[in-house]
Amino acid sequence: MSDLTTTYMGLSLPNPLVVASSSLTGSVDGVKRCAAAGAGAVVLKSLFEEQISHETGQLSQYAEYASHYEASQYLQGYGMELGPREYLKLVEDSRKAVDIPVIASLNCFTTGRWADYARKLEAAGASAIELNVGLMPNETDQEGTAIEQRYFRILHDVKSRVEIPVAMKVGPYFSSFANFAEKLCRDRAEGPDYTVGWCGPGKNSGKIVWRGADALVLFNRFYQLDIDIEKMKLVAGNPYSTSAEIHTSLRWISMLAGRLGCDLAATTGVHSGDDVIKQLLAGAQVVQLCSTLYQNGNEQVGKILEEIRGWMDRHEFESLDDFRGRLSQARSSNPRGHERLQYIKLFVGIE
Repeated sequence: MSDLTTTYMGLSLPNPLVVASSSLTGSVDGVKRCAAAGAGAVVLKSLFEEQISHETGQLSQYAEYASHYEASQYLQGYGMELGPREYLKLVEDSRKAVDIPVIASLNCFTTGRWADYARKLEAAGASAIELNVGLMPNETDQEGTAIEQRYFRILHDVKSRVEIPVAMKVGPYFSSFANFAEKLCRDRAEGPDYTVGWCGPGKNSGKIVWRGADALVLFNRFYQLDIDIEKMKLVAGNPYSTSAEIHTSLRWISMLAGRLGCDLAATTGVHSGDDVIKQLLAGAQVVQLCSTLYQNGNEQVGKILEEIRGWMDRHEFESLDDFRGRLSQARSSNPRGHERLQYIKLFVGIE
């Protein structure tokens, strides 16, 4: 039988299918169901920064939340029963209940003392932490570099407090995404281009040694906005992705695989074994599932695993490493084809 084992951020996984942060993983029973279905790892339902900063559960209204679906659910009152203390218990009990990695998820958008909570997640037994950051750059006087610096500071705040791996889940909307991704993943000392603040009194006199992200999760699926033209009001769009949405992450993973000092996880638009295989060929280390599990049930995990094994058998691949990244730009004989070839063929007619 084909070997589907892999690693992710140094963690050993029985296969590359990771259940994404959602209500599917918001309870120990949910985590157990995901593991029983065959998932290689789970990312727990996100805990929001406000819940950490305000144990009472009081809400603060922040414009950034308009961009993120899971956050919009939070603002509407869903998931309020799971506060910071309960979340630590969820991490602890989930780790005891299953044999696969359990990754905690923090949804955050500012820097601050709340990042000390990451240390508590580590103590509770989290295998790793996924930082789910989705900032809405809706201020006309806010420059792109200022937005990027906020991501750097959030990552630094957490990385400086824990030893377990940390993944950064981001969206694609940056003016130079490859450069931004490289900065997130690179280990470095503080320099003029990477100001992330001070370590604090008595810690190397304010000098910072930066440790990059252990993985990037590409991409965050932001809250979908629609308009009801009869009632003339804003309404929510489809909360679930389709396979047609795979292309943005597929392209960027294929262009970044092998070029960054971290793992790449693919998410959004992954619904079938074919979708997973495409992302692995592009260079993804693991692939996250969400919408397809809501629509088809947890048994979809087993179906996808069988589809991957069947494809590997047909092509005589014994392990994922036999083909992972085979179609990445780094391994291509025509690397520019990832950027221009499809456009030229479609619009110019050159073969």
